[in-house]
Amino acid sequence: MEKIVEQGLLYDFYGELLTKHQQEIYESVVYDNLSLGEIAETEGVSRQAVHDIVKRCDRTLQEYEEKLQLVARFMSIKDKISQISKLAAQYENGDPGDFGSYGSQIRELSEKIMQEL
Repeated sequence: MEKIVEQGLLYDFYGELLTKHQQEIYESVVYDNLSLGEIAETEGVSRQAVHDIVKRCDRTLQEYEEKLQLVARFMSIKDKISQISKLAAQYENGDPGDFGSYGSQIRELSEKIMQEL
């Protein structure tokens, strides 16, 4: 998984467990794509301090994931729902007397689940 996507997912799941200051810095890097220098200037700290905070946040979020596995479970469920949706599409394209309506219902349910995730 691309690093920025992984950082975003980890932050989505565990970001509230960081301090407010860490959240602001991390969001500036991950979501706003600001450079360490830009953040340092805005926050009135050194570039190295921003770098250290980001690294500490990365490590902390990764540790939460290692213990709780929420992102891994999310990705697994998302993959399985995608498979259900593909199966439903296959059934819909088959004989209308077969599983067409069944497949349609499965696809609708899987899309609803995806929206909830």
